[in-house]
Amino acid sequence: MQALQFDKRVWLERTKRMFAGFDKPLALIVFLLLCVGIVTLYSASLDVPGRVEDQLRNIMLTFGLMWILANVPPPTLMRFAVPLYTIGMALLVAVATFGLTRKGAKRWLNVGVVIQPSEIMKIAMPLMLAWYFQRREGGIRWWDYIVGFVILILPVAIIAKQPDLGTAVLVFAAGLFVIYFAGLSFKLIVPILIAAVLVVASIGIFQERICQPEVNWPLMHDYQKHRICTLLDPTSDPLGKGFHTIQAVIAIGSGGTFGKGWLKGTQAHLEFIPEKHTDFIFAVFSEEFGLVGGLVLLFLYMALIARGLFIAANGATLFGRLLAGSLTMAFFTYAFVNIGMVSGILPVVGVPLPFMSYGGTALTTLGVAVGLIMSVSRQKRLMKG
Repeated sequence: MQALQFDKRVWLERTKRMFAGFDKPLALIVFLLLCVGIVTLYSASLDVPGRVEDQLRNIMLTFGLMWILANVPPPTLMRFAVPLYTIGMALLVAVATFGLTRKGAKRWLNVGVVIQPSEIMKIAMPLMLAWYFQRREGGIRWWDYIVGFVILILPVAIIAKQPDLGTAVLVFAAGLFVIYFAGLSFKLIVPILIAAVLVVASIGIFQERICQPEVNWPLMHDYQKHRICTLLDPTSDPLGKGFHTIQAVIAIGSGGTFGKGWLKGTQAHLEFIPEKHTDFIFAVFSEEFGLVGGLVLLFLYMALIARGLFIAANGATLFGRLLAGSLTMAFFTYAFVNIGMVSGILPVVGVPLPFMSYGGTALTTLGVAVGLIMSVSRQKRLMKG
């Protein structure tokens, strides 16, 4: 009996050491979001057997990556910053040169297996910029921010040209947060925000004139212009670009306060919601669980962001603080852009809802980000211990 108790204590101690790298509050929040995602995905995929099983395999892989990265010290992560960024840039150039084109977009590269190199930059960009500013800690000059913007703009411009506006926005946001947390004055950002507000207001005021087919918008493809104009007035193309937004808003509104109930969403099950298992999964969730469910989901995302920012604020090094802070705010960008486009307040772009949307690549990227944040948390705990 004593031997069994001893073996049990040894097993528990080994298990505890194995998962010592996990930040428990952060892991719990991610686990709850994944549970909500699986429940919603099951409803959204009734007509496609095997999708939930695929997602569960993706989740297992994601937790494996999280565990590995959570146990890698941040100084070791710094060594991978420049090589990963360099490889990512080389692959992006290769995509532009001889990449695969699908549905009018050149985003993929065949290297034995088909990969999307832009996904690498979602992690490589904050790593690279955090490494750059860590190297200049205590002596950051104004020109360092210019260098940071150059490091940021190069891959973003290539990704936007593919075209992949959704990924370009995510990579840009992740890099911009690093630069801001590194000490960029908010006074320099205010003019950009004012200019953006003026542009949005001008588009709204002169919508009828500038949304005419013969009017070309500089620096934008026709489909991007169409998306923005359709956002302003979805009824202008109710069976085309506006169909996604109209049906998603109907689904969200029809959920009411408490929702129609799990597996009882008519908009989803009657195939009115497009891409209901990926980009528009929030519409499925809102229809079935209503306003109350939506508030619970938003609370989980707020808890995720709050925990990530807490880890960032208490990071042991500048590199850790910048990396954890930017990756946490990247989660905010993911959730804000996805929920905004599904709700009809932002243009439709290909941005998944974190830990909810189906897909191995996006989920793996998010898992890597969480693992990196946990690595920063573990370093601080080890220094205290």
